Amino acid sequence: MSAMSGNLASGGAKTPVKATAVKSSLWRQSIKRLMRNKLAVSGFVIVIFMILFCFIGPLFSPYSGNHNNLAMMNKAPSAKHWLGTDQLGRDVLTRVMLAGRISLTVGFASMVLSVFIGSLLGAIAGYYRGVVDQIIMRIADLLLTIPSLPLLFIAGAMLSAWKVPTDYRMYIVMIMLSFVGWPGLARLVRGEMLSLREREYMQATIVLGLRDRRKLFHHLLPNITPLLIVIATLNIGGSILMESVLSFFGLGVIQPTPTWGNMIDSANNLIDFQERPWLWIPPGLCIFITVIAINIFGDGLRDVLDPKNKR
Repeated sequence: MSAMSGNLASGGAKTPVKATAVKSSLWRQSIKRLMRNKLAVSGFVIVIFMILFCFIGPLFSPYSGNHNNLAMMNKAPSAKHWLGTDQLGRDVLTRVMLAGRISLTVGFASMVLSVFIGSLLGAIAGYYRGVVDQIIMRIADLLLTIPSLPLLFIAGAMLSAWKVPTDYRMYIVMIMLSFVGWPGLARLVRGEMLSLREREYMQATIVLGLRDRRKLFHHLLPNITPLLIVIATLNIGGSILMESVLSFFGLGVIQPTPTWGNMIDSANNLIDFQERPWLWIPPGLCIFITVIAINIFGDGLRDVLDPKNKR
C-alpha cells in the first residue's frame, strides 16, 4: 500500500513538470516556425530598429529638438544637418527621432490599455453571461456603432477648447485611443470564452470547486494568450496611425512636443510641400515603414499562433 501511495505521489509530482515542459515546447516550436518566416522576421527587425532609432538616437545628436536657431531656418539637407532644418531652425533628424518616441509610446501604451480593458471585460462577459454579459456587450455595441475617427475628432476638439496643457495631451490621447479600441477586442475575447468554458478541463475545474478568479486567470485567459498577442501586435500600427491623424489635424499632441503627425502638419502650405520636402517626407516615411513592419510581423504571428491556421 505504501509503495502504491509512493508511486501515486511521484506520478502527481511529475504531472506539473510534464505540463510545463509541453507548454514550453509548444512556445519553442512557435518561435522556430516564426523564425522560418523571413518576412515576419524582417518586420520585427525593422520595428526594433525604429525603437532604437527613436529612443537611443537622440542621445547621439548634437542638437536639441526644441532649440530654435533662426539663422538656420529652412535649410536644405547638408553634411551638418542630414535632413535639413525646419521653420525655426531646428534639426529635422533630431525632431524625427524625438517625435518617434511620442508616436511609438502612444501606440504601445494605448494598445496595452485597450488589450487589458478589452480582455478583462470580454472574459467577464463570456464567463458569467447573463446580466453582466448584456451590460458589457451593449456598451461595446454602442461604441462600435459610432465611427472611431469622428469620435476622436470630437474629443480632440474638446481638448483644444479646454486648453489642456501640451504635457498632458499625450496621456489623454492614449486613453482616448484605448477607449475606442477595447469594444472590438472584448467581443472577440467573449466569443473565445463562450467556447472555452464548455471544454472538458473547465468542467473538471467545476468538479474540483476552484474559485472563479482561479478559473479566469489560471485556465481561461492563458488559453487565449496567443489571440491577444496577435491582436495587440496588429493594434499597435492602428494606434500609431490614429495618433498621427489626430496630431496632423492639431487635435492630438501639439507643438512644441513633436510627433510624426504634427511634423507633417508643419508643412501646411504649398511652398513647403513643393520646395521643402525634407519637412514632411521623413516623418511620413517613418509612419509608413513602422506601420507596415508591425503589420507584417503581426501577420507572421497570426500564421504561427492561430490554431485554426493550417499552413
